[in-house]
Amino acid sequence: MAVFGVNERTLCYHGPVIYEAKILKVELWDETNTKSGLPGYHYFVHYKGWKQTWDEWVPQERLLKYNDINLAKQKVINAESYAADKKAKAASSSGTHNSKSGGTSGGGRKDGRAHEGSRKRRRDDDDGVKKPELKLEIPDILKVILVDDWEAITKNNQLVTLPREPTVQQLLEEFKGYILALPNPPPQAVALLPTLIAGLRTYFDRSLGSTLLYRFERAQYAEMRKKYITGQHVAPGTEKEMSAIYGAEHLCRLLVKLPEMVSHTTMDDVSVALLKEYVTELMKWLVREKDRVFLQAYDFPSTHYQNIART
Repeated sequence: MAVFGVNERTLCYHGPVIYEAKILKVELWDETNTKSGLPGYHYFVHYKGWKQTWDEWVPQERLLKYNDINLAKQKVINAESYAADKKAKAASSSGTHNSKSGGTSGGGRKDGRAHEGSRKRRRDDDDGVKKPELKLEIPDILKVILVDDWEAITKNNQLVTLPREPTVQQLLEEFKGYILALPNPPPQAVALLPTLIAGLRTYFDRSLGSTLLYRFERAQYAEMRKKYITGQHVAPGTEKEMSAIYGAEHLCRLLVKLPEMVSHTTMDDVSVALLKEYVTELMKWLVREKDRVFLQAYDFPSTHYQNIART
């Protein structure tokens, strides 16, 4: 039985502190529909004084009854958290402003000004560093596929069938084989392609959950992670990366976002040029193989899934 009810005033942990919150919804989740990885009662809460964008589902363990005892607990815990945060900031500030030498106070101020000037010059130098720029020309056919993909998911409430075949891992390996089998492959291909393929796989696995999914797909993503990575029935050593589950549709989304990702790296011009060369070839290869590697029809999920995905 749920311990808390709809519209109940409560206290809720958010990180190391406790905030007042109001319960908007209550649901009982099991292993088939949990979005947090935990079965049991979950509560959709709104934090008092916060924007609605911070509303979230929380497990029962994060909630406290709104009473004098827990209000006192909130006061103590929040005070300790704020004190620890203040102490950490003070230590950081002290380390920033201390001079390198331990001379007189006048000398310390002089060294401090010199140190501050040095830090300012370094910041100016950093701001002046040219960020790597990757410019890709997306083939028109892939643009159409991406638009159809967006429409199927966001407008028609459909999903990509998972696991996909071929997967991102398989596609990248096939592309590597295709390049190496060319009559006159680029001389650096043998040495560079394994690193390039590994890098794209890493980009995909790290960015899928945070960057490459539409909202309607997130519940499906949680299901895949539970089934292949975090679930209690997944034996150690048998976990699968998401690049072994998803396919060409999501790989295309990665390629479109790749220039932005590269801009936050320290890649040099030569590396960026090589990346552009091979990613351009990869997109051309995907166009040639489009009838085989892209889905012809997306799935219509159950009403149950649609209800979960919309909350």
